[in-house]
Amino acid sequence: MAHVSNLNDMALEVYYNYRHLELATSNFSQENIIGKGAFGEVFKAILDDKKVVAVKKLRGNYAIAKAGFEKEILLTSQIRHRNLMSLLGWSSEGSNLLLVLEYMQNGSLDKFLWGSEKGNLNWKKRYDIIFGIAKGLAHLHKEFHFKIVHRDIKSSNILLDDHFQPKIADFGLAVFQPEDKSHVTYKFAGTLGYTPPEYVLYGRLSDKVDTFSFGIVILEIVSGRKCTSRNFDASSTNGVLEYAWKLYETKDLMKLVDETMDVNQYKEEHVMNIIEIALLCTQSPASKRPTMPEVVFMLSSDPSFGERQLTRPNFTFNHWRIQIGPS
Repeated sequence: MAHVSNLNDMALEVYYNYRHLELATSNFSQENIIGKGAFGEVFKAILDDKKVVAVKKLRGNYAIAKAGFEKEILLTSQIRHRNLMSLLGWSSEGSNLLLVLEYMQNGSLDKFLWGSEKGNLNWKKRYDIIFGIAKGLAHLHKEFHFKIVHRDIKSSNILLDDHFQPKIADFGLAVFQPEDKSHVTYKFAGTLGYTPPEYVLYGRLSDKVDTFSFGIVILEIVSGRKCTSRNFDASSTNGVLEYAWKLYETKDLMKLVDETMDVNQYKEEHVMNIIEIALLCTQSPASKRPTMPEVVFMLSSDPSFGERQLTRPNFTFNHWRIQIGPS
């Protein structure tokens, strides 16, 4: 069914026949859709050998989709880490662009935070997910002679295996950042609410953009709320970050915690430390944020911030009235 091929001399990967993938997904039936995004749908597929995989079918403008397709193959074929989604192969026939990926039994993290599976994550699972995401990002940022900036870290791009181990998915927006550059400049592409002001407003892209997004995801994991949610209390807020900061100022951080968690299964001090790490990750300017290897260290040991002081984050950039041009 599969054979080894070469995509424009860029990456050696397994090539899948389009017709075989069409059959494996029951002709890309609605019943087999397990995910949707701005760039296409993801289908559950059962191959001839009974192996279950995920097939990402790209859509939209072909030239743009093809560029993203080739970039995702180039990037994901070079990375191997237990907390990063593995590319198994690809298919390109006519205008049909398909990526074959690991199948993740439990789907995306957001489903367990505010979706159909809300209430099924205890604190240990949440902490392990936070720690796993951090390790995956640290690998992207530090394990090569260049950095890979994901650009779209959010709960719906974190997939969970049958043991609830997280894997970072969807590298369609990822870019290389040379090691000798503090940042590069790009037009905005990503998801408002998860992205820091220097990137949204000025296009300054660095690994610290992923750090900020990771901080927002921590707050979502702790609270069980989407980052843009505004119904936290009687006062108006611009989302989970502003609400978390208000609670930090009033020394009432435990009010952020998802009420579906059993209070007997976590220590308040540990939860508050994790929330403070999230707030540290969302500091501005970017130089105040830790690197992801530093975050991994803080999560795995005493989260001492040294001389770093938390300052009030910038909330206004997340407002829905910001107009963003095409990426």
